[in-house]
Amino acid sequence: MISHIVPISALLAGVALLLLGNGLLGTLLAVRGGLEGYSAPVLGLIGSGYFAGYLVGTAVAPPLIRRIGHIRAFAFFAAATAATALLHGLLVSAPTWIALRILAGTSLVSLYMIIESWLNSQAERSQRGKIFALYMVVNLGALALAQQLLRLDSPAGFTLFAIAALFICLATMPVAATRLAQPVATAPGQFSIKRLWREVPVAAAGSLLSGLTMGAFWGMGPVYAARIGLDGNGVALFMSACIVGGALLQWPLGAFSDSRDRRSALAVAALLAAVAALPLLAGDRLGMWTVAAIALYGGMAFAIYPMSVAHLVDHLGAEDIVGGSSMLLLLHGIGAAIGPVLAGAMMAPLGARALAIHFALAQLLLALIAWLATRRGAEQIAEPAHFVPMLRTTPTVLEIMPTPEDFTPAAHGGDPATTGVQVVATTTDDEGTGSPVDEANAAGAEHRGGEPPSSGNGTDGAAPRRNA
Repeated sequence: MISHIVPISALLAGVALLLLGNGLLGTLLAVRGGLEGYSAPVLGLIGSGYFAGYLVGTAVAPPLIRRIGHIRAFAFFAAATAATALLHGLLVSAPTWIALRILAGTSLVSLYMIIESWLNSQAERSQRGKIFALYMVVNLGALALAQQLLRLDSPAGFTLFAIAALFICLATMPVAATRLAQPVATAPGQFSIKRLWREVPVAAAGSLLSGLTMGAFWGMGPVYAARIGLDGNGVALFMSACIVGGALLQWPLGAFSDSRDRRSALAVAALLAAVAALPLLAGDRLGMWTVAAIALYGGMAFAIYPMSVAHLVDHLGAEDIVGGSSMLLLLHGIGAAIGPVLAGAMMAPLGARALAIHFALAQLLLALIAWLATRRGAEQIAEPAHFVPMLRTTPTVLEIMPTPEDFTPAAHGGDPATTGVQVVATTTDDEGTGSPVDEANAAGAEHRGGEPPSSGNGTDGAAPRRNA
């Protein structure tokens, strides 16, 4: 495994540094905005600007990446992201911050695309599950650690903005120094949102509502923590606790979803997330127990999107996975862009507790949708997917993950070590995005050694995987 990590270590170092800077900036803006006296709806708009930029970036970045190449495009977008970090500290104005967050979201999704297409080009079929798992660990670890950087200085000053920009600038160094060949940029297969809603409505609802809650968490979570009386260190701990809880509980929830009807597992996870959100209604009365409450909520909420992805892959053939996942990512992005605005609007009359109400209502709606779907009867699935912990990034990362046929040898006595982490489908970050990704449809394995795709794609000879 080490022989596979060393060549991509520059890419992993680059993304870790990038997320240290960007993770700090997102939380810093929410806290600093509160200190500047911005209202909850305005802070919601600032939070939504980032996710709106994310959607813009998936459309505008690929042509530029194809035109100037991956290394120069990475430097270009990293410079833009670092500049926005500094400008936030220099130009303290709500309208300016909204515009800068749109630019930051556009730049960051472009950087994700570049890193993930590079990782994909380096991932051999037998190792892609391990590489994907390592990439997700780096993502979650960097985001959790980034929150603690808030402790370094007062959010009222300029220093933290400079630190965020510094990490983003440093991210260009390992990437620019890499000797890896640049990947070929192509476009993913086509898939429509209408078809997604028709064929896998629970996955579509799960992705949209997960975006609604996760966008609200990233945009308004620090606002909630500050308004219930937590200081800067408390806000950092609050945010990190949710991320760590989300990382730890994805594994048991994923195993649970693999063992039964995925719709019922989604219903249970969403219901538990709604229940876990209720203690947050107590606000400052919980004191530091708020940290435990948000960790439990994050453990449930972070699992919703990857469970939705697994449900999607349960139902799609290999040739449709990338296109379908792109649409799932688009829905997640739309929800994430709406979430902070909606939560901010609710917090204006109801106070900080409105964020908990937002979480609970969205999760209860998903639980109801998923439960009603199980009443229609058992699912018919030929090749069940395997859950894998993940964050929403871009559709490009989907190509790193093993597909169901990769697990067939292990199921017949093969060496499970060669299959890596049990995986599903994926991502985002996650959506009709024309991102620079090597096509992984019917010929998705060709660029990984010329292995033909398995015929077991869930379209022929379907048999029940599980009962509802």
